[in-house]
Amino acid sequence: MTGTASPARSRRRTRRAPEPVQVRPLWTFLRLLGGWATVAVLAYLMWTPGDWPTRLLAWVGLTILADEFGGWFGYIGAVLGGLPFFADAAPPAQWAVIVPLVGGALLALLLVKHSGGAFVLPFAAAVFALPLVAVGRYGRAVDPELTLPANATFQRTALTAMLAGLAFSFVRQLVGVAWRYGRRRRARRAAVASAPVVVVEEEVETAELPAPTSPARPSGRHG
Repeated sequence: MTGTASPARSRRRTRRAPEPVQVRPLWTFLRLLGGWATVAVLAYLMWTPGDWPTRLLAWVGLTILADEFGGWFGYIGAVLGGLPFFADAAPPAQWAVIVPLVGGALLALLLVKHSGGAFVLPFAAAVFALPLVAVGRYGRAVDPELTLPANATFQRTALTAMLAGLAFSFVRQLVGVAWRYGRRRRARRAAVASAPVVVVEEEVETAELPAPTSPARPSGRHG
């Protein structure tokens, strides 16, 4: 008598279809439109006549705002600070002092801002504010005619524009993180509800049992 193999068992598992890649051409168009529009407004304000506090406020604030639409928009905005030197009207008084001082601090802010997310913004604010405060306090010891950086209006205008721009960036990044997290959750739920289920059967090999042997009977003659 030979043993019979037990019937093969099967396991079932499901495979979900991968999430489709979403192309967002409309969002790219709106981002480029917003960046170029901000740069155009900044260029207009730099070209038209005006006093230096108004231009300084627009330059710093709109440059940080333009940077939210793309990093190179921010660098374009920083370069536009020198546009008043090429305008028909004479540049504002002390603008030759403002451009190298604020422009260098603004470029440092953008470099630090691009190195990370929302948590690097305090460091970006520090690299912008510290040079202005230091020059305002110790600049006259180097050059007695360097009085503008110590001006309260200059300090207040530059720092207010910087804080407003970085506050907008911080809120925008937090909203973006929350929106992306919610979108991923909705996508996972939609994938679970609508994705096709593929059933894969895996056979499990079973060992064949050996055939049982009957005990040998003793042979002999009985007297």
